[in-house]
Parts: sequence; C-alpha cells; structure tokens
Amino acid sequence: MTAASIIDSHVYLGESIFGWGVAADELIARLEAAGVRRAVAVPVKPRGYHLGPENDRVAAAQRTYPDRIRGFARVDANLGADAVDEAERALGELGLHGLFLHPWEEQYRVSAPLLDPLMEVVRRRGVPVIVATGYPYVSEGLQVADLARRFPDVQIVMTNGGQLNLSGLGQTDAELALAECPNLTLQTAGVYREDFIEGCVARFGADRVLYASSCPLMEPRLEVKRIQWAPNLTDDQRALMLTGNAERILWR
Repeated sequence: MTAASIIDSHVYLGESIFGWGVAADELIARLEAAGVRRAVAVPVKPRGYHLGPENDRVAAAQRTYPDRIRGFARVDANLGADAVDEAERALGELGLHGLFLHPWEEQYRVSAPLLDPLMEVVRRRGVPVIVATGYPYVSEGLQVADLARRFPDVQIVMTNGGQLNLSGLGQTDAELALAECPNLTLQTAGVYREDFIEGCVARFGADRVLYASSCPLMEPRLEVKRIQWAPNLTDDQRALMLTGNAERILWR
C-alpha cells in the first residue's frame, strides 16, 4: 500500500472553539508524515458559531489541493430552513462532496425528525453523510441506525468506530447498527482495540470499515497503524479499509 493510495476518511480544517485546529498546508504535511496522500476534510465548530465561513474555508482548501482534499459541508440542523439553504449552497455553489453532522457539538439528537429535510437534500444530490457518533443521548450507534433506516438509500458513515466505549454496550450497539443497516459503515479513528476492528471485518466485511484519523484530534501516524498492525487482516482487506472504501463512498 503506497502513500499515494491511502485516503484518510475524516480530518478537520480550521480553528475550533475548543482550542485546537489545523490549516490546510499543515494538514497536508501531517498526513504525508503518516504516509497518507489524500483526505476527506470537514469543518470545525468555530468561535463565532457560524458554519458558513467554515464551509468556505474547506471549499478553498479543496480548490487549492484538488488531488489531496475532498471537502464535506457542515450545518447545524437546529437552524431548520437556514441549514437546508446552507447545505444546498455548500453542495452546489461551493462544490463540496457530502455532509458532516456533529450532534454533540451542535446539540440535537441525530434520530430526531429535524434531520429529515437535510437528509432529503443529500438523498436528492446522491452524496454521503458522516455523523460524529458515540456521544451519549444524541448520536449513539442505534440512534444513527434509526436515521439510516429512514433513509436507506443514503450512505452514512459513523465516526469513532460507531461508539466511544469499547468496553461496554456502545460496542454492541455499533455492531447491531451495522447488522441492521447495510447503508452504514464505520471509521477506525480512536478505536484502540484491533480485535474490535477485526471482528467488524469478520462479521460484516471489510467494505464496512474505513480508515480515519480525525486529525488533529488524533495523530495520523498512530491511527493508520491501527489498520496496518491488526494481525488478522489480509492485504486485500487492508487495501479496502485504507483506500477502496473511501474511494467508493466518499471520494467523489
């Protein structure tokens, strides 16, 4: 597997209200240090709370690095029609390639009906959705599964291995979500147990798991090793997880 072929399926761009961030040129350098060539970039939640300028930032990075960055739009579903308008602008005028939802930082339940107008936008445009997953009450695995069942023709990607608690029911919920919804996949960022990754591959197939780093929240040099170090994966499975799945679902 060469650096030119590996795709990080989830990184952030911008300066977050929570005190962390990364610019496009720094992101490219950090990915190259990890042996990664391409990435799917999403906006942070900024200090000003306005996501439109952050979508502009990601679109500008995509124009600057067209062979390195695919940008996704971010909107706050609580804003109703304004969120729909921003999604249309970002996916149309700005040329972004999908939608990123962060129910924890924007404070809504991903299973709530207020998501439906946004999901209709992505369904009509035929683009995928990445959901920040595993956050209590707002985006646990089975809540994301509820959204996926309502929109079975939309590809939905769950971050954080579909959960934030590998020792408890979160892991089981992530597996139940994958079992119930063929349009769901999950990312590997932060999943410190290779046996969980291998178990998902064994049960659901390597085409349901994507490599991601969530840079700069996590370190790309370590996150890519989670796939490379897992002892019970074949080279073909690693190739799907590191490149093929992202190309099929996200890199459009």
